[in-house]
Parts: sequence; C-alpha cells; structure tokens
Amino acid sequence: MLALVKTQKGVGHLQLREVEAPKIAPDEVLIEIKAAAICGTDIHIKHDEFPYWPPVVLGHEFSGEIVEVGPEVEHYREGDRVVGEPHTKACGKCYFCRTGNIQICPSKRSPGWGIDGAFTKYLKMPEKLLHRIPDHVSFEQAALVEPTANVVHDVLERGRVEAEDFVVVLGPGPIGLLAAMCAKAEGARKVMIVGTPGDEALRLKVAREVGIDYVVNLTEEDPIQKTLDLTNGLGADLVVEASGAEPAIRTTVDLVRKKGRITVIGMTGKADIAFPWDKAIFKACDLIFNLSTSYTSWDRAISLIAERKINVDAIITHREPLTNWEQVFEDVEQLRALKAVLIP
Repeated sequence: MLALVKTQKGVGHLQLREVEAPKIAPDEVLIEIKAAAICGTDIHIKHDEFPYWPPVVLGHEFSGEIVEVGPEVEHYREGDRVVGEPHTKACGKCYFCRTGNIQICPSKRSPGWGIDGAFTKYLKMPEKLLHRIPDHVSFEQAALVEPTANVVHDVLERGRVEAEDFVVVLGPGPIGLLAAMCAKAEGARKVMIVGTPGDEALRLKVAREVGIDYVVNLTEEDPIQKTLDLTNGLGADLVVEASGAEPAIRTTVDLVRKKGRITVIGMTGKADIAFPWDKAIFKACDLIFNLSTSYTSWDRAISLIAERKINVDAIITHREPLTNWEQVFEDVEQLRALKAVLIP
C-alpha cells in the first residue's frame, strides 16, 4: 500500500513509498483510512522539530472504517466508523497511566511519529483507543475530531471556560479557530481572536465567517487596549495561546485579568523564550500547560461536531488525494490552507 513516510532524520526526507499492510494483534482492529488531516506536528516532523522514529508513516488525525477485528475485540465489529486516540504504546503501569494520564506516559509511541500512522490505506489500532462516529458525521469532519479533542481538553477541561467569560484567542490557525468556536459553544459571553497581517486573507476571514465576536488584526488594532475597553478595564477571564509566537506569548499576561487563566496550546519550537514572570505573579493568574488529549475530551469533541455546535467544515480548505501531499504541505506552510485533508 502507498504511504507517506519520513524516511530518516533531518529536514525533509518525506517520500511516498510502498509499505506492507499492518497485521493486527488479538486486541486490535484494522481500519481502512477514509480521511486523514495534516497537523502542525506533521510539519514539525518534516523540519526535524518534533520527536519521531524513522522510517515512519506520518499522520495521526484520521477517520475510517473497521475492516478486520482481532479475536479479543469485544465492542467493535467490521463496518464500524471510528476515530482513535493516538496514545498507542502507553505502558499502563507507570504513575501517569495509573492516574489516568496515558497521554503523557513516557513510553507512549503514537501513530504518525512513534509508530506508523494514517497517511496510507490501512492503520491498526487497539480497541481501547477507539470511538465511534455517528452516521451523519462525514469522514472528513471526523478527521478533525483529534484536533477538536485537543481543544476540548486544553480550553474546556483545563482552561475551564465558564458561562459569561470573556475569552481571547491568540493565533487564528486551525487550533485557534477551533478554540474560539469551542469557547462560544461552552457559553463564553464574547470571544476575540487575534492574528497578524499574514492571517488576513484566509484565517481572519474564516474567523469572521464562523461568527467569532471580535476579529483583530494586531497591526490595525491593539488587542490589549481593545480587551480592556470591552471588559471595563478588567482583562480577559481566559486567554488561549494558540500561536506559539514569542511576542504573542508575552502579551498573554497583559491580556488576562487578575486571577484569570492562561491556557497554553501553541509550541514555540525553541528551547527558551522571554516571559514576563514577575508581571504574571502580580496578576496571580493561572498558567496552564497542556499536551495531547484526555479520554473524556474525545466524546465531547464528537458531540460538538455531530450537534453542529462547532463548524469544522469551515476550516477544511483542502481535500486532496495522498499523491498530492507535496503541494498540500506547501500550502499549509505558506498559510494558503487551514485544515488540509488527505484521502489515501
């Protein structure tokens, strides 16, 4: 079967090549991939900026149909439409696994970087990581369950969006747009999203189309002053940092109110950055770092998509065959795409 493979360490080294179809263990299922979305992680792997074990098939945001089940699989059958949590190889024995945090198990090796992923025809997954998707949710929509589950975990579960919160999202990429939509769906009073001139043509345009209350191009408006004006000088209840840009990260402390919350999603790709530590102390704000997804975030994400409480279709800009991966990757990197879905 044809697969997009990171063949070796270093920048680049992505290649379409023929690989063998996986053989399932007794507790696993074989999934025919129907749609697989490109994540920022895939771009980081291309540029040698994220851990990975080559040669490895990329891709971890996927949906598909089960075509084979192992003899120990109890709750799924052939024909089921599914998505899967990328927590494969979590040991189940360490402190983090035993406390329900398999997503940060030191032994975890996820599809797309630690083991072979979804940019191909077939993927094997253990039964315990699967979730069914409703029949009225398309495979392309379902491919966005994984990034939505990240946002649910980071913004709703850990960032704790509360009714009538004023929420500011920094970075109008796919994750930032999903964060803004999830905050509105959860009952935020108003949501503001902030981008740069490079975001104006596509990302900020989509933010307006999906109904984000305030869409700010930071070269045209000062997001800090606007936040203060809209909150009677108080500041945002919750700031979502989804850009990974060092200047934006520093402004989170100016945007948040005293005793407010900053939830962190964006990665910088740097070992160290400057941050106004003492200013954050004097605001007594909560700074919440996040990684990956929880079990509960998956069913909540599926529900948000299925009930049309968030509009994932609005951020899918590319639907292309796997063979067009090179052009699609370029469009993602050049901000000509939001979420790009590959069809193996």
